[in-house]
Amino acid sequence: MKRLVLIGCSILAFIACKNENKESEETSVAENTEVQSSEMDENQEWQELFNGKDLSGWKAFNEDSISDQWQVENGAISFTPSEGERTKTENLISEQEFENFELSLEWKISEGGNSGIMWAVQEGEEYNEPYLTGPEIQVLDNEKHPDAKNGLNRTAGALYDMVPPSEDVTKPAGEWNQEVIHIDHNQNIGWVKLNGVKVTEFPVNGKEWKKMVEKSKFKDWEGFGASKKGHIALQDHSDPVWYRNIKIKQL
Repeated sequence: MKRLVLIGCSILAFIACKNENKESEETSVAENTEVQSSEMDENQEWQELFNGKDLSGWKAFNEDSISDQWQVENGAISFTPSEGERTKTENLISEQEFENFELSLEWKISEGGNSGIMWAVQEGEEYNEPYLTGPEIQVLDNEKHPDAKNGLNRTAGALYDMVPPSEDVTKPAGEWNQEVIHIDHNQNIGWVKLNGVKVTEFPVNGKEWKKMVEKSKFKDWEGFGASKKGHIALQDHSDPVWYRNIKIKQL
């Protein structure tokens, strides 16, 4: 009798263990599927703005064609100003317009160089530069460009002439910096993360935005920051600059 009881208990224990292993395997499969699905959703959210091969999806500001000042080299967009006297700048803008987004990219500035990344840029005969309408996140060699001495709100990572970065986390000229620019009009918040550190945060519309503009060089610029939606711009400031791994996620 005892032997039968022991055999019965052993069988029940074996069945329970088998069921437990099956449930564990099913849970593991479900978790892995969920992680893979999450990763796929995350990847699908990001839109590639630069394919690493050519300038598809980009155009020159207020122009129909792009000169050879803008090139694609080693998987990066490079800008080298033409030699001799230049009569005007040639800024690069996205063909597509964006309103609420997160922009991720890498930039590298030349020694003593200056450039910038703008959003909500508007084209038109009344505007000869993208910065007349689009707010700018500064790209700069903080060590050797003189604009860095005009205030922290003109250094790399700043909302130009309005909000300075909390700290300087830039890498030296000639080295790549990774940057994320977040603009959300629904939540009324913008921020900049440079090399993994959130260095700048600011409102993007309303009374607080207007107060910042009033205290800046842009206070009398009628079209500045007036539009929520517009082009992304990479600035020609007459200095060599490079951009790569450009992607955007619409919020």
